[in-house]
Amino acid sequence: MLLTAHDPPKPASRRYLRIGAWIAVVLVVVGVLALIADDFAASRAEHRLARAVQASPGVPFEPDVIMAGFPFLAHRSEGNFSSVLISADGVPIEGCSGVPVCTSTVDARLQSTDLGPTGDLGPRTELRAQSMRTETRINSPTLGRLMGIVDLYINTPAPEDKVGGGGPGDGLLERTEGIMLSGTVPLPGSPETQNGYPPSAAKYTAPKVKVSVKARVSVVDGRVRIEATDFYTGPEEHYSADVPEEFRSAVLKRFSTTLPALQMAWGTTAKHALSRGSDLVAVSETGPVSVRAVDYAKPLPSRP
Repeated sequence: MLLTAHDPPKPASRRYLRIGAWIAVVLVVVGVLALIADDFAASRAEHRLARAVQASPGVPFEPDVIMAGFPFLAHRSEGNFSSVLISADGVPIEGCSGVPVCTSTVDARLQSTDLGPTGDLGPRTELRAQSMRTETRINSPTLGRLMGIVDLYINTPAPEDKVGGGGPGDGLLERTEGIMLSGTVPLPGSPETQNGYPPSAAKYTAPKVKVSVKARVSVVDGRVRIEATDFYTGPEEHYSADVPEEFRSAVLKRFSTTLPALQMAWGTTAKHALSRGSDLVAVSETGPVSVRAVDYAKPLPSRP
């Protein structure tokens, strides 16, 4: 006998539909609970490693930690993750006076890691990785304090041949040359401050100039070197001023310096530097490493 569209489904069919619906609901609930459990376990392990890194004398705050591996529960017993990212804010910069203390952000990315059981992570746990990239980032105000230019600002212009460069799809641009630095500096013969006011202040009335310059960055003996090469005249929004010819070299020199040694993760030495957005970044890359969390940011050795 054939059923028509007006014939009601049999009780058995309705029962199977209900069972199927309940099974689907149960599977969804189990999946959600599994994700919650996995996220919770990952969060606990990341917090444990973060607290271990904070035991380092140069790390004042609990850093951000991300362990890349899904599902996390499948990785926690061995501690094998494709990458582990650690980012510590507020790490002091030696050689920078004044209040508040100058600080940097010290990052490390460990690739193909072996952390051991994540439940045992502590300050002295050996963290092994096939490679490591470390970065130390300084923002514009901090760099300005290090250079004695209170209103200094870093800008990373898009390449001249890249239409629409710097848009959302590009992320933060990076450069080692053609970096734009803007700020106010005294002209030769003017004081560094006037009645306690820096050149960028309205109450500083001595001859000064606010300009934008092009600069390149490099690393010499592990320290970041900034060298202003010319005045900026490109398409980015910038500051222009009529600098007398006899003062041009002196003004450019004010935007050139060698920074103090920067704290880098696990005592690595900067190999190259670049600008990223409005930050200055010192970078180092190494091969296989075995490090301890407590040594993340130790006091820098004194330099002659």
